[in-house]
Amino acid sequence: MQKTQLNVGLLGFGTIGTGVVKVFQKNADLIRQRTGVEIHLARIADLDITTDRGVTLPEGVLTTDADAVITDPNIDIVVELIGGYKPALQFILKAIENGKHIVTANKALMAVHGQEIIEAASRAKVDVMFDAAVGGGIPVISAIKENLCANRFSTVLGILNGTCNFILTKMTNEGSDFAQALAEAQQLGYAEADPTFDIEGVDTAHKIALLSALCFGTRIDFDQVYTEGITGITAVDIDFATQMGYKIKLLAIGKQGNGAVEVRVHPTMIPKSYQLAEVDGVFNAVRLSGDFLGPVLLYGSGAGMAATASAVMGDVMAIGRSISSGAVGRTPIMGYCQDQVVDLPLRPMSEITSHYYLRFTTLDTTGVLAQISTILGQHDISIQSMIQPESHAADSVPIVLMTHEAKEADITEALHEIDQLNIIQQPTCLIRVEHDLD
Repeated sequence: MQKTQLNVGLLGFGTIGTGVVKVFQKNADLIRQRTGVEIHLARIADLDITTDRGVTLPEGVLTTDADAVITDPNIDIVVELIGGYKPALQFILKAIENGKHIVTANKALMAVHGQEIIEAASRAKVDVMFDAAVGGGIPVISAIKENLCANRFSTVLGILNGTCNFILTKMTNEGSDFAQALAEAQQLGYAEADPTFDIEGVDTAHKIALLSALCFGTRIDFDQVYTEGITGITAVDIDFATQMGYKIKLLAIGKQGNGAVEVRVHPTMIPKSYQLAEVDGVFNAVRLSGDFLGPVLLYGSGAGMAATASAVMGDVMAIGRSISSGAVGRTPIMGYCQDQVVDLPLRPMSEITSHYYLRFTTLDTTGVLAQISTILGQHDISIQSMIQPESHAADSVPIVLMTHEAKEADITEALHEIDQLNIIQQPTCLIRVEHDLD
C-alpha cells in the first residue's frame, strides 16, 4: 500500500537543523504539493534540547537519545546534521541497518567513509543523498547525477569554500593582509573560531573528492588528494597577479585523462576574464565540462542556514517521491551503478603539468637572473614573461617569472637548487596557473 505520510527524524539541531525545521514549518503545503505525500518531522535528537532556536516544536519531538530516532519503526528518513566522523558514521550505519533512508550534509564523512556507507545502503536497499554536502544550495550533485548524466566529464573545477573566497576577495579588492581579512571573516561569522579546516584547504578537498568521484565514476582515496591552503598568500603576490591579469583563488581541480585522474586543491592564478575569477565574497561556483555539454558554471550561496537547509530538504523530498512511487534506488548514490565504478589511478602531484608563477627574493647584484634562468633551463622550464619592479628594498630585489607549461617534478627540483644559491634571501613563492580550464 502506498504511504500517505512519511516521517523524518533529524540528528543534530544546530544552525542547519534549525533551518530544516523552518523549511518544514513554512513550506509544508508546498512540500506536499510537489511530492504528493505528507512529509512530517517526527523526532529531533540533539545533546542540547533546551537552547531556544527560535522555532516552536510539539511536545515529544525533541530527545537527547539518538537511538530513539534511529530505531523508531515509524521513521522513514533519517537526516544527519551532526558533522564530523564520530558518532555520525555509527549513527548512519545503524539507521541503515534499521531500514532508514539517509540524507546528510556531511562532506567529510562522505569523502572519507562514503564507500562503507554506500555498501551498507546497497545491502539494505535504501537511498543515501548528500546534495547539501557540496556547494550549499547549489544543485551540483543532482545536476551531475541527473540532468547532465549523459556527458563524459573531463574537468570539474570549483571555488568551494566561502571563508577562503571572502579572505582572498578582501585581500584583492581592499589590499588587506591575510590576518586582517581572516579576522573580519570571523567577526562577520564567515569563519569559525578555529578556521583550520577552511584556510588549510581541507574542507575544499572533501568536496572536490566527492565531485571527482561523481564525475569520473571512480573511488577517490581522500588521503591522496593534494591539499594546500591559502595561509601563504601575501598581498605582494596578489598585487603581482593583478598586474599580470590574474586573480588568485583557492581552486579545487578534478581532471580525467589518459587513464588517470587528478584531484587537487591549492591557490591558483586564473585569468581575470574567466567567469570563475568573478566569483567573489562568500559565494561558491562549480565549473563542469562535458563532452556534449561543453562548459557550464553553477553559482550561488555555498553555505549558511537557508542555503544548506534548502538542499537538505530537496534531498528529503526526492527520497519522499521515490518511496511514494516505489522507485527507491532509481538513481545510484554516486551517479554510477556500483558494478560500473572503476579504480582509476590518482596522478601524483609530481606528474601534473601547469604554468607557474615564481617570485624570487634575491640580492641586488649582477647576474642574478642569469643564474636562475640557467637552472630553470636545465630542468626544461622556459620563461613566458617576467616582472622586475624598479622600486624595491635597498638590499633585495623581487623577480617574478611566469613559466610556460612545465612538469611539477621539474619545478620542484629546480626550485630546490635555486633556493640553495647564496643570492636567494627567502624561499621562492610558487603559485600554479590555470590557463586552459577545459
